[in-house]
Amino acid sequence: MFTFLLVVQAVVAALLVTLVLMQRSEGGGLGVGGSSSGLMTARGQADFLTRATTFTAFAFVGLSILLAGIATQRQSDTGIDDSLLPTAESTAPIAPAGGEAPVTDSVDSDILSTIAGQAESSSADEEAAPAE
Repeated sequence: MFTFLLVVQAVVAALLVTLVLMQRSEGGGLGVGGSSSGLMTARGQADFLTRATTFTAFAFVGLSILLAGIATQRQSDTGIDDSLLPTAESTAPIAPAGGEAPVTDSVDSDILSTIAGQAESSSADEEAAPAE
């Protein structure tokens, strides 16, 4: 369903671009105005192109909203990808080849206070130093 609507969206977008490019320029922006002897100068054809462009623009916006809603539903059905999270086996220390017990380093349990203490001592040193 999503792929079908995506293809329809692409066709509607191409049709919308074509309809906009077929219309006669009325503003004359950048000095590129349409000539009076152009192909689509009759008022009936201009009304048709205007109405077709309006309809196509509404279809484009409606399909965009619909596709965004479907994509959101499809994404919310999936869970969080935890394939890269470490498992218990990957975090266990590896035993040496000789069959000895693995060597683990003791880690300071309060590493944040150690870092904070270092930061405070360095800021106190900077305040004590005379300004040059």
